[in-house]
Amino acid sequence: MKLLIVESPAKAKTIEKYLKGKYEVHASVGHIRDLPKNNKKAIDIEHGFIPHYEISKGKEKIVSEIQQLAKKADEVLLATDPDREGEAIAWHIKEACSLKNPKRVVFHEITELAVQEAVQHPRTIDENLRRAQEARRVLDRLVGYDLSGLIWKKVRYGLSAGRVQSPALRIIMEREREIRAFIPEQYWVIGGDFETQNGTGFHLVCEEEPHTQEENDRILNEANKGSWRVVQIKSTEAKRSPKPPFTTSTLQQAASSRLGYSPSRTMGIAQKLYEAGHITYMRTDSVTLSQVALQGIYKEIEKQYGAEYLSPRTFVTKSKNAQEAHEAIRPTEAKKHRAGTTEDQLKLYRLIWERTVASQMADAKIMRTKLSANIEDNSIPNFSVNGARTLFDGWLAADIAAKGEEVELPHLPEGEPLTLVSIESEEKATEPPGRYTEAGLVKELEKRDIGRPSTYASIIKTLEDRGYVEKVNKTLHPTDTGDVVSSFLEEHFPKYVSDSFTAEMEQELDDIANGTKNYEKILKDFYGPFTKDIKAREKIEKITNLGDAEVHLTCPLCDGPMIIKLGKTGKFLSCKRFPDCMGARKIDGSIMEGPKETGEICPKCEKGKLIEREGRFGKFISCANYPKCKFIKTSEEEEAKKKTGVICTECKKGELMERRGRFGLFYSCSNYPDCKLIIKSKPTGNICPECGALMMEGTKTIPERCSNKKCPNHNPHKIKK
Repeated sequence: MKLLIVESPAKAKTIEKYLKGKYEVHASVGHIRDLPKNNKKAIDIEHGFIPHYEISKGKEKIVSEIQQLAKKADEVLLATDPDREGEAIAWHIKEACSLKNPKRVVFHEITELAVQEAVQHPRTIDENLRRAQEARRVLDRLVGYDLSGLIWKKVRYGLSAGRVQSPALRIIMEREREIRAFIPEQYWVIGGDFETQNGTGFHLVCEEEPHTQEENDRILNEANKGSWRVVQIKSTEAKRSPKPPFTTSTLQQAASSRLGYSPSRTMGIAQKLYEAGHITYMRTDSVTLSQVALQGIYKEIEKQYGAEYLSPRTFVTKSKNAQEAHEAIRPTEAKKHRAGTTEDQLKLYRLIWERTVASQMADAKIMRTKLSANIEDNSIPNFSVNGARTLFDGWLAADIAAKGEEVELPHLPEGEPLTLVSIESEEKATEPPGRYTEAGLVKELEKRDIGRPSTYASIIKTLEDRGYVEKVNKTLHPTDTGDVVSSFLEEHFPKYVSDSFTAEMEQELDDIANGTKNYEKILKDFYGPFTKDIKAREKIEKITNLGDAEVHLTCPLCDGPMIIKLGKTGKFLSCKRFPDCMGARKIDGSIMEGPKETGEICPKCEKGKLIEREGRFGKFISCANYPKCKFIKTSEEEEAKKKTGVICTECKKGELMERRGRFGLFYSCSNYPDCKLIIKSKPTGNICPECGALMMEGTKTIPERCSNKKCPNHNPHKIKK
């Protein structure tokens, strides 16, 4: 009997099918060993940073099963994922199960050909790759425990820091400070509706945006008085080239912007597609495609679109530290246009298929046209409009979503008279730089060489789970806690949260993987100075005071001055005389009340008294026996605040209520779960004239839109007038 071990049961099923009974395939269900939670036992620093591993809770049975199967086996193959993490899992299985001379096999796609080819070429476990992963794990533990311990003492109990998490938080906070320091400037956008002599209408916008009311008024006056004509029509043919096939980073970015998926959600879906044999391995920073894959893609392009659409291309990986010899993320078979068992899988697979096939297709040819007009004496800036027309769609035939909207302009000669129908200006203000979306942060981390493809999703998830950032309308907002922690680390440990230190450390981990640097030396060179820096900060004062409150916000109990403090739910105002005076306010100045009994008994445990408390999102009622009893409900006062007064259009009985889910605020019917109407933004109370659905709040440029995604009025700016 031959035994082959993989991580996941789903992967095991697929591989067993391809090996046709020649191997018994067993799953370890991920890692089977890890460092213990107790840091004193975890790493033997004195004897060369030797980690002490323990069997993970619940994995004892799996270890025993593998040991029993291995005793009966003539050959044991370890077929875990083809990266450092996979190499480490293979090594842990070998060590924990006391396997004698197991072989390692690697494949980057789970297809019959790839699997059968891999088992014909086994190798030994790559100690360099395994040590690189171990170095990362040990390094993260040392930094996390020592830094977090200091933050517990100096800021607040229960907070944490991390080698890669903290630089990512610093990047978010730097952008937040830019936003806070931003001073908006006034400007005006001027636009006019024009007609040609034959009655064709179109809209032109002033090329300059005046920054004073006087200049705005002058342009409007001159425009209304003057005689208009076309001053220039400029047409240029442009090419649009396809993007390279997906890496982990670009897949996460595209899935976020196109499908609205978080990086962790994207990676979870991609993992399922990989294990089912539909796509190649999804943790990679390579953009190369194998010759076998390319031949299949070429055939599919010629078959689906024609020979004129084929344009073979070679993309070069830009990442300085591309991990191992992976391919880009691609379908295992180009002829398979659909794959997956869920809607999420189908969508993500289609995105990967389109990007891969498009990468080997011809450039799209676009005719770009700019029409400019002015009054006879040219005393005001030109008014213009840009148009675009596709001459040859090329790769856009495969990736239709990348096409964009076409704007067809009327064919007019220069000097053609125009009639100004109406002109208006809108006062605006310059806006600060935007906060990072999850996709934007992944792009920024990759640009700065912080983290690696396998870590981007977990970095963002950790920041959200720790309560350091929260997602509001797809953008990442630092919380008060995130602000305080980042500021503390930037002030006292600037080196360890800098881009350069984090990137250099990633390079050193890569050097261990390549066999050019020594595990113990790298950890020793880091840990000596690091512990000295930690000890040097032991004497700094505990941060109990984040500054004085505004003078008019006095203590509600003694009328004395107040200071800003950090609590579990963020910043609040405390009486300066605390603990002699217990007066407190929320950061907005409203009085903070302590927990108080409601006089009711908990309906769940029927023992504890119900207590009204103040939480991060307002008042709520919970059982006094928490955490033994986890009964919780929103207080009537908070429930009333969440009502919108808009009647549900589905059941005609309920009212739309504000709710909070894992992806932020949304609005649903009060009769849930009997009525499942949900919309993502606050309803305005109006009904869509197109489809009868509720209208909801939009953006600054689109103040109101239909809540029905299939309705044209969901994107009213795209409706041709």
